[in-house]
Amino acid sequence: MSDEHAPVLHDEVIVGLAIRPDGNYVDGTYGRGGHARSILDGLGERGRLIVMDRDPQAIADARATLGRDKRVTIIHDDYANLQAQVAKLDLLEQIDGILLDLGVSSPQLDDARRGFSFQQAGPLDMRMNPDAGQSAASWLAQADEAEIARVLWEYGEERHSRRIARKIVEVRANRPIDDTATLAALIGDILPRPKHNKNPATRSFQAIRIHINQELAQLQRLLDSVFDILKVGGRLLVISFHSLEDRVVKRFFKSHSTRPKIPRRLPLRDSEIDSVIRLRLVGGAIKAGASEISTNPRARSAVLRIAERAA
Repeated sequence: MSDEHAPVLHDEVIVGLAIRPDGNYVDGTYGRGGHARSILDGLGERGRLIVMDRDPQAIADARATLGRDKRVTIIHDDYANLQAQVAKLDLLEQIDGILLDLGVSSPQLDDARRGFSFQQAGPLDMRMNPDAGQSAASWLAQADEAEIARVLWEYGEERHSRRIARKIVEVRANRPIDDTATLAALIGDILPRPKHNKNPATRSFQAIRIHINQELAQLQRLLDSVFDILKVGGRLLVISFHSLEDRVVKRFFKSHSTRPKIPRRLPLRDSEIDSVIRLRLVGGAIKAGASEISTNPRARSAVLRIAERAA
């Protein structure tokens, strides 16, 4: 496997999953299968791996490489629908481990036709599943200025969100904004070059991608259903690549791994307080080391969090 397509935090994920040979595992973001193949290596004949991805190209790769393995079930769907898919397999509360590697995979970034990267000219698509939903170009063509500004601020934490939104509306009145080069140039023309030579379009591209794919909402849906999927002792591993995703995961983990704070003078008995700890944190935030970052720059912003179902 080439370094550019190497799975991020590979060794940490495999250790964190604590794979049992006869266990049931889910790779909810197959990508190109780097993590999935290593999970399979740890499974025996009675083990089972469910791989999911909403990207049809990823699913085609999974079928080509893992399709003949009887231990593998391949599902073309968003991980947000994992509960329903596991229910179909009659495996609710029987899953030993779930892995989510969030964000855009290297093959998606490298393919200019997918429209994820401003570093290559291509159609402004940005859909994880190009066969479903609205493209980024279509959304930018019809969204009003206030909505565009909101998305750039909420999902990209872009301080110049209103300025960029105003420029987008101004430009689209005369010509379509339907390719990555046009959008990146538009933003670059009105914003100063940030420190560390970061492209000024970075935050806007991130924000639009998150909005188009409803990434934070999909992540929250999975988290809300995880207790119906994992068995007691089963683990959830999430690799995030920006602070918004990590914040959602961290908040969820904390809310289910700590007891609520009750005001001292509140007249409640212990038996009246719902203080069940449902998750047990497995270590803290895990980040890539210098060696991995040197060979796989994508790992620089990756954060892995692990929690185990306690009840």
